[in-house]
Amino acid sequence: MQDVSKQLAPRGRLRAAINFGNSVLAQPDPTTGEPRGVQAALAREIAARLGVPVAFATYPAAGQVFAALARDEWDVAFMAIDPVRAADLDFTPPYVLIEASCVVREDSPLRTIDDVDQPGVRIAGARGSAYDLYLSRTLTHATLVHLPSGPEARAAFLRDGLEAVAGVRQELVAFAASHPGLRVMEGRFVGIEQAVAMPKGRTAALAFLTGLVDEMKRSGLVARELAASGQSASLVAP
Repeated sequence: MQDVSKQLAPRGRLRAAINFGNSVLAQPDPTTGEPRGVQAALAREIAARLGVPVAFATYPAAGQVFAALARDEWDVAFMAIDPVRAADLDFTPPYVLIEASCVVREDSPLRTIDDVDQPGVRIAGARGSAYDLYLSRTLTHATLVHLPSGPEARAAFLRDGLEAVAGVRQELVAFAASHPGLRVMEGRFVGIEQAVAMPKGRTAALAFLTGLVDEMKRSGLVARELAASGQSASLVAP
């Protein structure tokens, strides 16, 4: 455990990055602003196992969490597994599986996800998010419009008359429900595996966190935290 503590909390505290851009997994407490949700619960559990305090570093989008790695702002983060990020990060197995889809206007001729990759289709998305990275690799005809965060992508979709906006399905369902005349597209373009991430090469820490994630899934902690955030326990990764 000494090696794990040196790798995860070399300053005597666990600096945990929280992405408020994914409201399925993290939310600010409306009174205190402190992080809550499954990301925060896992961070607190890791710190408790190490016997150190947790220090949260919060960000509005996953891309900004990843950018903060180069500035050494955190020791552990909660991010989607992606091959671009894997050049600099090691990941545990996933603790949650979520879907990414698109919202379009009700009268849009685009019906399913397979329809969106066409010339002239502009898709708003949060720069550096898992779905943004995926679409950047796979789109061949449509244009991806990068915005700093999910809320800004949805605002640009409405303001600029873009053809679609990409995002996490649960957030898109809430967005469409609050804006008459919109609909969530059928199907998904990618399944997003949310995992615990850390800078590459910390082998003892990776082994420790891999075991802890498995334990937290089996114990029901991940499911309970999802339920407390109004999410389905079916999102827990196998």
